[in-house]
Amino acid sequence: MQTVKKVLFALTATAFISFGARAQKVDFTEYDLPNGLHVILHTDHHAPVVAVSVMYHVGSKNEEPGRTGFAHFFEHLLFEGSENIKRGDFMKIVSANGGSNNANTTQDRTFYYEVFPSNYLETGLWLESERMMHPVINEIGVKRQDEVVKEEKRQSFDNRPYGNFVNTVEKDLFTVHPYHNSVIGEMKDIDAAKLEEFKAFFKQYYVPNNAVLTIAGDIDVAKTKALIASYFGPIPGGAPVVYHKVEEPPMTKPIIDTFYDANTQIPLVSVAYRIPGRDSRDARVLQMISNLLSTGGSSRLYKKMVDDKKEALQVLAFNPTLEDYGMYIIGALPNNGTSNEVLLKDINDEVVKLQTDLISPEDYEKLENEMENNFVNANSRELGIAESLANGYTFLHKDTNDLNEELAVFKSITREEIRDAARKYLDANKRLTLYYLPGKAKAK
Repeated sequence: MQTVKKVLFALTATAFISFGARAQKVDFTEYDLPNGLHVILHTDHHAPVVAVSVMYHVGSKNEEPGRTGFAHFFEHLLFEGSENIKRGDFMKIVSANGGSNNANTTQDRTFYYEVFPSNYLETGLWLESERMMHPVINEIGVKRQDEVVKEEKRQSFDNRPYGNFVNTVEKDLFTVHPYHNSVIGEMKDIDAAKLEEFKAFFKQYYVPNNAVLTIAGDIDVAKTKALIASYFGPIPGGAPVVYHKVEEPPMTKPIIDTFYDANTQIPLVSVAYRIPGRDSRDARVLQMISNLLSTGGSSRLYKKMVDDKKEALQVLAFNPTLEDYGMYIIGALPNNGTSNEVLLKDINDEVVKLQTDLISPEDYEKLENEMENNFVNANSRELGIAESLANGYTFLHKDTNDLNEELAVFKSITREEIRDAARKYLDANKRLTLYYLPGKAKAK
């Protein structure tokens, strides 16, 4: 076990250094299996560690009305076991071999991964192939995970301060698009579903031709290809997965909403804008705007509202870059009884300033450095690289090399583009203003 601990320490200590030494260049090999599974391999011998990941192109936006929460539910359900893995043994196998694992779900995809000492690569491949080939989906597992997900919903959303803030923003910004629904979904939908519906959902989406297998770390490419062919080659492909984007009507007027949360003690005032999806250049311009205005202690809004005027306890920012659309959300918690109107004016003034004046060359240089730091931090370990490679292929028209092009794109964005994007997308007449207040919901 001491050897395992040393290996895992090497992952955290060495991988960061090695990424800098590669000068941001990530080499990879990619190919397709006959069953449609896309495979991406990245080799790095700096630490004896390997990340094994599978990204399925299915999230909450793929769910049918009245059956919300299915994708997130499967994030849990596919740990139940398989024909060759007993219920409850999946994580035991990972930990017994010195590894770690987890999964997460968004509106657009579900991502499973293991990180192992590199001599346990085959174990990771076996586990993920078992999950894809023949998981056990039965009433016992559904009932067990139903209770797990309900408890997660209580802890993370219903009984947590500001727990339903982002969900409320989504409901207001999207009226017809399935981003309207929260990722965790409605528990009544899961409770009402039949076992056959869960099996059908798996058969439709958790197939090789709707997935990307990414291996990153201390691997031999030829041996890894042979192992992949052995474990994943026999899995039959599924029917083509077809998803048609639902067009959300343009916002033509401001939306104002109030939400009462009994778990919240301090009010939160926020504004939110609907922005383009992640495959657009403007989405990256807006990432820079988010950093400049509201992300971190050095952002304009934090310095103005928290440090200088002391009108806010905190400034919050969310900028999820989703596949079909994105959201840019700014929020502030009042300090010393500051009114919502004053906080909104502070936010509006900074947005108007960005729409009117070009940012200074000094601010522009600082912003470029921040984007580079964010990029390096996100890709400083093998798991981060694996996910970034899979994201490029899945969401950017099969452009796996986007990881190597991303920084150049950010550096090519001009100050004029930043001003013009602020004018185009941060329109006060086409935004949501949400007052998230303490107290119980009031009857309308």
